[in-house]
Amino acid sequence: MAPTLSRRAKISLAVLGVFVAIPALALIILLNYDWNRARPWLGARASEALQRPVELRGNLALTWQKPALPSAARSWREHIPWPHLVAQDVHIGNPAGLPPGDMAMAQSLGFSLSPFALLSRKIAIPELRFDQPQLDLLRQADGRNNWTLPKRPPSEWRLELDRLVFTRGSIKLDDAQQKLVATAKVDTLEHDARYGVRWTLAGTWNQQDISGKGKTGAVLALRDTGLPFPIQADAKVGLVSVAAEGTLTNPAQLAAIDLQLKVSGASAARLYALTGLLLPETPPFTTAGRLSGHLAEGASQWTYEKFTGRVGDSDIAGTLSYQQRQPRGLLTGVVHSRLLQFADLGPLIGADSNARKEERGVAAVQPAGKVLPVETFKTERWKALDADVSFQAERIVRTKELPLSKLHTEFHLKDGVLRLAPLDFDFAGGQVASSATLDGSSGDTVAATLDANASHIKLKQLLPKLPDLKQATIGEINAAAKLSAKGNSVAAMLAHSNGELKTLVNDGTVSKLLLEQMGLNIGNVVLTKMFGDKPVHLNCLAGDFGVRDGLAQTRYFIADTDDATVRINGAVNLASEQIDLTLKPDSKGLRIISLRAPIYVRGSLKQPDVDIDKGVIAMRAGGALALGVLAAPVAALAPLISAGGQGDNQCAALLAAAKEKPKAPPPGKPQR
Repeated sequence: MAPTLSRRAKISLAVLGVFVAIPALALIILLNYDWNRARPWLGARASEALQRPVELRGNLALTWQKPALPSAARSWREHIPWPHLVAQDVHIGNPAGLPPGDMAMAQSLGFSLSPFALLSRKIAIPELRFDQPQLDLLRQADGRNNWTLPKRPPSEWRLELDRLVFTRGSIKLDDAQQKLVATAKVDTLEHDARYGVRWTLAGTWNQQDISGKGKTGAVLALRDTGLPFPIQADAKVGLVSVAAEGTLTNPAQLAAIDLQLKVSGASAARLYALTGLLLPETPPFTTAGRLSGHLAEGASQWTYEKFTGRVGDSDIAGTLSYQQRQPRGLLTGVVHSRLLQFADLGPLIGADSNARKEERGVAAVQPAGKVLPVETFKTERWKALDADVSFQAERIVRTKELPLSKLHTEFHLKDGVLRLAPLDFDFAGGQVASSATLDGSSGDTVAATLDANASHIKLKQLLPKLPDLKQATIGEINAAAKLSAKGNSVAAMLAHSNGELKTLVNDGTVSKLLLEQMGLNIGNVVLTKMFGDKPVHLNCLAGDFGVRDGLAQTRYFIADTDDATVRINGAVNLASEQIDLTLKPDSKGLRIISLRAPIYVRGSLKQPDVDIDKGVIAMRAGGALALGVLAAPVAALAPLISAGGQGDNQCAALLAAAKEKPKAPPPGKPQR
């Protein structure tokens, strides 16, 4: 007779049977249940959670699969299958208030769910796979968009999604705020060990065409696994082209980036729309270097290191760093050039042709009859960031014989105020030391000041190839200038400038050749009218210009040569760009031809007209009008004045008057 179980044993077996039967029954139901019946309920719950319509239009199936766990996480749990859900033809619509339509759709969506994570109130999805997804992102002009999900109240449940896997599909962005409409098409790559997806891009941004192509990895890690995500891209946005290849770390959060980057474009200023970095107007440029970045909320850092390239015909190299901070980011770095073409500096102030302006993407605004640039400064951008950048150029080339070298300046931009201090360079054996401040903090006009001093500029080095004058050309130029101005362009600032310019030149020789080399067309025309290209020995030149509200008036301007003393009176109107100067030469001693007839320099800066009194049929006298735009300290010139004679007395008087240092009123305040 079989032994009978006690009542307690029977109860225990019954309880155990229930615990075994319930999971078994649940498993049987899960395996045999037609999940398509749950589509409306699941769609309604998803719509409620996302606050936008969600439809599961295709087949919904649940299977059980063993998880592919990393070796470190393998245990007895790897033998327990996980539920794997696959939904076909999934549609997610736009939220209320936006035009009806799909924000996203996919031919299929599939993921596995860890059952053990549910015990700790965690929804753990190792991989979410989309097949042929289509994403239509929309943002209206008022800022409403379809990709911002509603904020949910705090919950004890949390979602952990490790990675996304996607195949052929498309992503479209229609952003009315940025005036951007672009579509990226993605497709899988076969037999590529590094990249799994290729993409193409096309669209418009601010009425500029966008195009591009590239490759990325097929698996996008959403959690920091330490595995780099490869990326390669070639894109063009308007007048800027970008080529990059490298990796992203934790791309969902953009934790870090490391790329070999090549950037080229019509002007460095066109990078502002792409990067938010305020860079100057330049000729066409190209650079290549390494871009690395560490991104954090409110404290990102970027470095473009050891880049090389060209700006126009000038070479550049250096390192730039950007640090995100409040209230503005900070750009720092060092840039240098071995050979800087002087013409490449023209776009900095808009001093290039209208054709060149159109090439670099700005309006061709320069009037045909004006010399001073009218292109306006974009002061609204000056508060976009702060900057401390140093720039050095070993040699500056304007023409073959203009000896400029060793430019050194530092750009300091803070709260819309740009300071160039120092702004120094070597010139013809001498030095020019200066500083400039441009205050664009008001956002409308720029208040500018300039303080410059030139010393020991050798006339001999200005004329290295002048025949038979290597020993005679021994003079020096010393100069000083101080100006203040206010305006929204170079032309506007000079039209409202105030200050003074002074110059003194000692014993030396000048000629038309020098003026040709310096590009001083007015002086060139004067010397040609007076005596062709005869070299003139200059004993002394002393000049003083006072500038008041854009009118540069001669206080005195006298040039003393072996043949004559030339007095210059008149003004240059920087607002209208009109010249009205009179040169009165007085001959020394008895001459066959009198040198007393006045010479008139009139017309515009662009087309000056030089005329001699009709009563004089020929004039041959010395002068150096073009040198009169400089200023000099008296101490360096006093020993060089020739003794005796009327011209010497004139120079001595000018020296006495030149003892006062140049001064300028505050920007916008005219001189008294």
